[in-house]
Amino acid sequence: MKVYFLTLGCRVNQYETDAARRLFLDNGHVNAESPEEADVCIVNTCSVTGEADRKSYQMLRRMAKNNPGAVIVAMGCSSEISNGEVPADIVIGTRDKNTVVTRVEEFISKRENIELLHKTSHTRPEVSKTDEYHDFGTVLSPEGTRAFIKIEDGCNNFCTYCIIPYARGRVVSRDEGSCIKEAEFLAESGYKEIIVSGIHLCSYGKDQGKDISALLDLLKKIDAIPGIERLRLGSLEPKSMTPEFISGLKSLKHLCPHFHLSLQSGSDTVLKRMNRKYTLAEFEDRVNALRAEFPDMSLTTDIITGFPGESEEEFSQTMEFAEKLSFAKIHVFPYSVREGTKAAEMPQIDMSIRKERAKRLIELSDRLSADFAAGFTGKEAEILVEKIVEKDGRLVAEGYTASYIRTFADVTSGDFSRGDIIKGVITGSKNETCLMEVSF
Repeated sequence: MKVYFLTLGCRVNQYETDAARRLFLDNGHVNAESPEEADVCIVNTCSVTGEADRKSYQMLRRMAKNNPGAVIVAMGCSSEISNGEVPADIVIGTRDKNTVVTRVEEFISKRENIELLHKTSHTRPEVSKTDEYHDFGTVLSPEGTRAFIKIEDGCNNFCTYCIIPYARGRVVSRDEGSCIKEAEFLAESGYKEIIVSGIHLCSYGKDQGKDISALLDLLKKIDAIPGIERLRLGSLEPKSMTPEFISGLKSLKHLCPHFHLSLQSGSDTVLKRMNRKYTLAEFEDRVNALRAEFPDMSLTTDIITGFPGESEEEFSQTMEFAEKLSFAKIHVFPYSVREGTKAAEMPQIDMSIRKERAKRLIELSDRLSADFAAGFTGKEAEILVEKIVEKDGRLVAEGYTASYIRTFADVTSGDFSRGDIIKGVITGSKNETCLMEVSF
């Protein structure tokens, strides 16, 4: 069969799509370049916002319309929490993705609908009771230069705005040995940068009665694998940034100084309504501790605008706090109502206000990003080459620094290729990007 894959949402979803693709290829099927030529169309859905849900269903309907003969498969978060009809032939939940090949082959042989395994309530969705991590084994990213390793699934935090604990269930951790085996396989396959990811990364090992040291122990073992030259982390929990954990991070030889700490709001009163378990003072203290060890670190974050009850004063506090902490990038989300969450029952703010505040925050983010990039002028840096293109008769390499700044370098006089790590000096910046002169 020719199988087409579309991924919506987060890095974990992308990892799981890559895993599903590998399962199909291992079973003798082939990858389709477009949904129109496919026998099977698979959409890995996202439910982090109402817009993500809408887009997931839109893509499913579009594929069915443009290719009526194809088997349409919906898998992932939107599939898990749906209370209504899912426009697909096969619907697979968040922890059943490793059954996708069997389900598709069975459907084609019987040509009848297969129901979703994890049923959900018509009021508040039920939390998945699954306590087992479904391991895909080793997964090769088609990107070719960087690879993701998923080490954990689920979340126990239940922030009042978030549907993900209902869609993904509680925390389940992957076996350490399996994580290390995959990292070794990726290193042997030529991947130089490994990105360790999960739904709630700092909860790794929590389901086994362990604390944050479990994550640190795993990172140390991955860091020691020959061939891995960069180790990058997914989103981290602010309160987990203890002095001991930061000290452990500093000991890693290949760690990229790029930390994503999800803030969500720069107002203590809003954080409390969100059920975020830290204060602004605690968040700032953790950031200062990280910067003391990683002076050139890239600090990125997520912020929601227009959360229920957010006043103009509370939003102003968010703007002031974001500027004070000098984030390298802010991922901005206008608040989206998720039915089944506590925030959905709170007094809502008009969408026009949510979007207007998002626009102001994005403008601040753009300025902070440009300032961050400009601060590297004159400093030495390395980039992992993602691609090399010809421009005006010159060869230009494009890649990211360890601090995750998109950087361009003239490599006409050198012999470089995709996947190489090249060194040089940052000579200038433009908006969020940098220019580098290569040390040949």
